Amino acid sequence: MGDAVELQVGGRTVRLTHPERVFFPAHGYTKLDVAQYYAAVGPGVLRALRDRPTTLQRYPEGLEGEWFYQKRAPKNMPSWIPTAHITFPSGRSADEMCPTEEAAAVWAAQYGTLTFHPWPVRRDDVDHPDELRLDLDPQPGTGYEDAVRAAFELRSVLEEFGGLRGWPKTSGGRGLHVFVPIEPRWTFTQVRRAAIAVGRELARRMPDQVTVKWWKEERGERIFLDYNQTARDRTIASAYSVRPLPDATVSAPLRWDEVADARPRDFDIVTMPRRFAELGDVHADMDDHRYSLDALLDLARRDEAEHGLGDLPYPPEYPKMPGEPKRVQPSRAREDQAPS
Repeated sequence: MGDAVELQVGGRTVRLTHPERVFFPAHGYTKLDVAQYYAAVGPGVLRALRDRPTTLQRYPEGLEGEWFYQKRAPKNMPSWIPTAHITFPSGRSADEMCPTEEAAAVWAAQYGTLTFHPWPVRRDDVDHPDELRLDLDPQPGTGYEDAVRAAFELRSVLEEFGGLRGWPKTSGGRGLHVFVPIEPRWTFTQVRRAAIAVGRELARRMPDQVTVKWWKEERGERIFLDYNQTARDRTIASAYSVRPLPDATVSAPLRWDEVADARPRDFDIVTMPRRFAELGDVHADMDDHRYSLDALLDLARRDEAEHGLGDLPYPPEYPKMPGEPKRVQPSRAREDQAPS
């Protein structure tokens, strides 16, 4: 392994040990390559993480080694990186790092962080999300092109219900994310209910292409709008995050006029710095906007009052929530009801 190196990032000196450690064997990309990538897109990744409690997805030995999610702020974290105290659905709590400087991402890369998973809240108010995050997840038999078609219809739904504007990005894998900046006036439960309303409206318009069915056996070959990604402690990879995939692809912010032609493989730790140098952060204006969820929550109330469409199941590790339907896989429920 090579000697340690020091990187100058935003007025900070970040020491990188074992810089030649290979993180992505398919291409020979090293820890130093990952750290330099985060330095190159520093303003963009900081815009995505700024003041947000952030979970680190760490691969200390590289892609082929053991990995883990680190929610609690590392004990050796420098004093210039602040924290926020957050509470999990279990009732437990922790202090998570909240980046406020570009160097924070590079510091995290020193410890094998590939992907950043920020909460949709800021450290001054950790109970009221300021982003509605919509995850278009291709199911088996579908792909990115199907997510693109769903994204354009989703864009229309958002515009029709409250004049909302979404900012699209690749997931870095097969899917698409659309983030809507919102006023921090609603709880996680309310934001999740708004996401369910969006998903149901989208599924009504594209019944053969989109679903909000939680159980995999019911989804079929459709795009799943994963409404549970808006639940407390559920996070989505940030813009510019490196994904733990062989080609070191990254979650790429896009303009809407790029969505149809872009492909996730186009954006990796080599190509994204060139794009960033040319275009900057194409989502730089996102924090200049704040939208209301009132129209979507009205839609949710109408769905329940007129069609009997209330809440949907939470993930299995969550405590039972008020108004939630039975958290039982449909095929299992049928077996339990079958005569003996």
